[in-house]
Amino acid sequence: MSYRFMRIIIMFDLPMTSNADIREYTRFRKYLIGSGFLMMQQSIYCKLALNLTAANAITANVRRNKPEEGLVQILVVTEKQFSKMEYIVGDKRVETLDTDERLVIL
Repeated sequence: MSYRFMRIIIMFDLPMTSNADIREYTRFRKYLIGSGFLMMQQSIYCKLALNLTAANAITANVRRNKPEEGLVQILVVTEKQFSKMEYIVGDKRVETLDTDERLVIL
């Protein structure tokens, strides 16, 4: 089986005007973190997937758990495209391990 690693990037902008909106934002953010997404920036999360089939399953799960209002965008890119990201200002955060270097496939 061939593995072509993909990155799923979730970008969202949710309303924060009422207590219900804040609860919905918190619920969606906790869903993303619980599903293995890593925060790249505030309101931008990414996750590594083994292949396009796995990426499609992940995006389907995000669609099922989407908030009622606001803007949520999904971008799926290959790992090679993701690795070409250029940092204009600031440095890459290395607080969490988000590479496939030690990935074991059973």
